[in-house]
Amino acid sequence: MARKETAADAANPGRLKQIALTYKMTRRADKMIGLVLSAVGIVTFGVFLAIGFLIGHPIYLGILGVLLAFLATAIVFGRRAERAAFGQMEGQPGAAAAVLDNIGRGWTTTPAVAMNRSQDVVHRAVGKAGIVLVAEGNPNRLKSLLAAEKKKMNRIFADVPVHDVIVGNGEGEVPLKKLRTTLLKFPRVLTGPQVTTTNDRLRAMGDLMSNMPLPKGPMPKGMRMPRGGPKMR
Repeated sequence: MARKETAADAANPGRLKQIALTYKMTRRADKMIGLVLSAVGIVTFGVFLAIGFLIGHPIYLGILGVLLAFLATAIVFGRRAERAAFGQMEGQPGAAAAVLDNIGRGWTTTPAVAMNRSQDVVHRAVGKAGIVLVAEGNPNRLKSLLAAEKKKMNRIFADVPVHDVIVGNGEGEVPLKKLRTTLLKFPRVLTGPQVTTTNDRLRAMGDLMSNMPLPKGPMPKGMRMPRGGPKMR
């Protein structure tokens, strides 16, 4: 019992420190966060306290008002902190990968499965909705990159749906703040074992590509690859 209390006491300072850090980061992008949270808490408590006086139970409603005021403040703080975080990440390289890493249980994400010289990149997420290719960068350059990766996935996984999403604010694109919601709205067509099998095949394919023997140094000029395999002696 003493060990559990000690662990809880040790976790509280870290949790409070994290909340304070989140508040500071949010305040950089949202200068009104302090006033908004104070207003939400005061108004919520005031409404319940007033109702308490009207019905003759100010103490009970006052206590309930404190609890609900704290809950309402926490909800508003969470939403504004999330909005501020997306605002700071938007337009930054790798922002979509950061969102995919926090999409939740049941999803396996692999960042930067395809990339070009201009650093336009395609990430991959696998879940019960199938395979989702998430691209970020210049939409015009991403089309060919995304099409090539989608063609490869369709060729390898004929029985697994492959979706593609381009992150951005243009027509037909998905804003960064709606990326997680968009993926979760895809219909779930795979079972848990099918998702595991798909991940295993992708992992094996990645290991095979990474373990292929590559010649060291530049290839000599005029050298041609043999047409056939090695001949048996």
